[in-house]
Amino acid sequence: MKIEVIGGYGGECLGCRMTCLLINDCIALDAGSLSQGLSIERQTGVDGILLSHSHMDHTSSIPFFIENVFSRRQRTIDIHTSPATIYAIRKYLFNNATWPDFTRLPNHLLPAVKFHELQEEAPVELNGVRFTPITVDHPVPTHGFLIEQDGKSVLWSSDTGPTQRLWEVANNARNLQAVCIDTSFDNSLQEIADVSYHLTPRTLELELEKLENKVPVLLHHLKPPCVDQIRAEVKALKNPDIDYLEQGKVYHF
Repeated sequence: MKIEVIGGYGGECLGCRMTCLLINDCIALDAGSLSQGLSIERQTGVDGILLSHSHMDHTSSIPFFIENVFSRRQRTIDIHTSPATIYAIRKYLFNNATWPDFTRLPNHLLPAVKFHELQEEAPVELNGVRFTPITVDHPVPTHGFLIEQDGKSVLWSSDTGPTQRLWEVANNARNLQAVCIDTSFDNSLQEIADVSYHLTPRTLELELEKLENKVPVLLHHLKPPCVDQIRAEVKALKNPDIDYLEQGKVYHF
């Protein structure tokens, strides 16, 4: 399993791209920076997108990605996500006011985009990779994903505050290689993290007490203004299993 980190941050500034992973060069997990982080040729090779939730830092590049590739492909772009996220994208994005409705363009029989509903913990297999959506705790309906291929698995949290089911899945996952977990704010912004359902180094430490398997813990979704302070506070935890899901890096599991 190949995982390329196109964007690893929970916001955008010079050098920080919003959340997007590319699995085996052909499946995007979230689309915060899908059009910004890949050449047109590589974008054309993306067959499908899984979306964790509707927030802009996970969806904002979809319009530009579709515009870049729809005329260069013979097949529809498949977007897999929850019913709530489909509703939000249809209402607020593909509404012909914010952006053209590519679910009906070039025409309703052969659209550029098709949506496919994900159901809680019902796996979907895309290009030989199995994705199981797991509900996490965030202000809008949000899924993390257990990603499996060739008997190995990686657990990716998406955005979450303190949660429970994700860790139960981690503790029962077959041949778990890593857990990728949200750490968005530094400890001084604990109140903001709590009301927006994100983690800080303080709450991360408590969450990791629920993890029974000793595996690498890769932090992602750092908010750009908080990066340096988060890194300092995580270093103070002195947990050798913690590292970062580094933007631009390719991981092989």
